[in-house]
Amino acid sequence: MTFEETTGSVLTPEAQVALDRATGSAHRHDGLLSNRAFHIKQSAVRDVFDISIRPGLISLAGGSPYLQELPLDELAEATASIIRNQGLAALQYGPGQGLQELRELACEVMAAEGILDANPADVVITTGSQSGQDVAAKVFCNPGDVVLCEDPTYVGALNTFEAYEVDLQPVAMDGDGLIPEALRERISALRAAGKSIKMLYTIPSFNNPSGITLAEERRDQIVRICRENNILVLEDNPYGLLRFDGEPLPPLRASHPEDVLYLGSFSKIFSPGMRLGWALVPRHLFRRFYLACEAVVLCPSPLTQMITAAYLRDFDWMGRIRDSRRLYAQRCAAMLAALQEHMPDGVSWTVPDGGFFIWVSLPEGIDTYPLLAEAIDAGTVFIPGTAFTPGDETSSKLRLAFSAVSPDDIAEGMRRLAPVIRRAVSGADAASGAAGA
Repeated sequence: MTFEETTGSVLTPEAQVALDRATGSAHRHDGLLSNRAFHIKQSAVRDVFDISIRPGLISLAGGSPYLQELPLDELAEATASIIRNQGLAALQYGPGQGLQELRELACEVMAAEGILDANPADVVITTGSQSGQDVAAKVFCNPGDVVLCEDPTYVGALNTFEAYEVDLQPVAMDGDGLIPEALRERISALRAAGKSIKMLYTIPSFNNPSGITLAEERRDQIVRICRENNILVLEDNPYGLLRFDGEPLPPLRASHPEDVLYLGSFSKIFSPGMRLGWALVPRHLFRRFYLACEAVVLCPSPLTQMITAAYLRDFDWMGRIRDSRRLYAQRCAAMLAALQEHMPDGVSWTVPDGGFFIWVSLPEGIDTYPLLAEAIDAGTVFIPGTAFTPGDETSSKLRLAFSAVSPDDIAEGMRRLAPVIRRAVSGADAASGAAGA
């Protein structure tokens, strides 16, 4: 049996390397690995996702979209029609920039989000938005360059940037998102230390993992601070259309076409299995970005692009977005109610107005990573907060996802998780009391 199977714990990459060496499982080819290879870490989200498929577990971990209401029969017919009538093109190599039709449709999606001047000529279809993050890191960052990010931020982006040996520097958030003055101070301190700052990576709408939205009055200010300091903004907006009530807040890119490289995704508005996203690239940066994309994938899949284009062209995708917003709002409300019912004093959480996630804060000094094994034993699972911040420091936070879980399962999952949290808080209170005595 593996260590994980024996203990129920998930090894860190560093611990796994040490264990391999101790057991003699290191291979002679290890000496051929690049320095960069040792910066590539296994995603904590992937670890937990693999655990989450165990029978009987209620997963409050994975941020998966709800797909059960997709018109599968009609999509099957549309796919068959594509193969029958355009099969040779669908199964052949395609243009590296992506199909013209899908790039035009991506511009329609962005118009619904508030970007009204997007040009299909400036769009590159990517293999999911994470591919866009990878290309941005490759094009703009040398080892040691600084990328600023929200604290907390998306674990996939952290893994991507760390693989390129980037110095990730978190910037504080509050309930209204990234704090402009904290951004100014961090830039000044890094510049004083002689650091080269290349990008700010941000998820301004319904941040993953916190669910926090950057306030509208701060959005222009954040971009202007970056512009003054010649820092490119890399805006990741997979959840922008999933605001529970009202219109989406205008993306940062809407008013700053030269200073923001915008990443979108079809995963949350259609299907993550298509593995398609897009980048809207400032015209003066387009050629370098496009060439780097082409060097990675040669061309995105014509077949999945045609299926996605058919969905956006021939189906009421905006109607489904409206239905999804109502469903996610109901599930979010169910999770907030369960937190209110079950969590002990000293535990707090965010109240998102869109997206998939709630960020839970336990008292300082509690490490939520060891609590994961206890939660699994109790029949539920979450993502520890340490996954969402640079470095290896412990975290008293955890992420809960409500998007793919029914209200009944949310209630049961929270009932299972609550004793784990209560024991941790009681233990921390007892330790604090003993120290005070």
